[in-house]
Amino acid sequence: MHNQLVPRGRFISVEGVDGAGKSTQLSWIDRWLTSEKIAHIVTREPGGTPLGEKLRALLLNEPMHLETEALLMFASRREHLAGIIEPALARGEWVLCDRFSDATYAYQGGGRGLPKEKFEALERWVQDRGGEMIQPDLTLLFDVPPEVSQARIAKSRELDRFEREAASFHERVRNAYLERARAAPHRFRIVNAARPIEVIQQELHVLLSGWAHETLA
Repeated sequence: MHNQLVPRGRFISVEGVDGAGKSTQLSWIDRWLTSEKIAHIVTREPGGTPLGEKLRALLLNEPMHLETEALLMFASRREHLAGIIEPALARGEWVLCDRFSDATYAYQGGGRGLPKEKFEALERWVQDRGGEMIQPDLTLLFDVPPEVSQARIAKSRELDRFEREAASFHERVRNAYLERARAAPHRFRIVNAARPIEVIQQELHVLLSGWAHETLA
């Protein structure tokens, strides 16, 4: 019996500022993948592993130095890649991830001012595999104007320390996300998340159907 190579799974990340409705749409994408009979896992950053979830609790609630914050984000990501993401992709499963390194670029870089060269050094160290950078195959960026995201956050549950930041912080995060998207147009799709949920999901259906068809062809 000959061993057959299992095709690598696909990696989709979902990004956006707090209040963009990202979690709602991620749940819809999860259901869509299931309806299409695409084997997949759903995970998140920071988090995804037992250690990562402990780091998440610290990152979302404990004040800390910016560089400590960035290092912990990438420490959680390294564990996540080794324990969850890379094994799933190797099995041929798709990975649907709530945030990845674009979020670190936006929040710690754009929002907090982590120097770009430090971010890039950490990204290479954690995500480079023999000269090939592990990045999502598709990144859905749910984009909303600051006033929309702030209004939504105000109606939210108890806020974490990122959500409690001033409007200027969230505007810098949004601008960094858009900058990152412009630098990688081959994998980013920007979705106007200020529209009604049903309209967004109609767009996602068309977008994902076309992308999945190309991917699986």
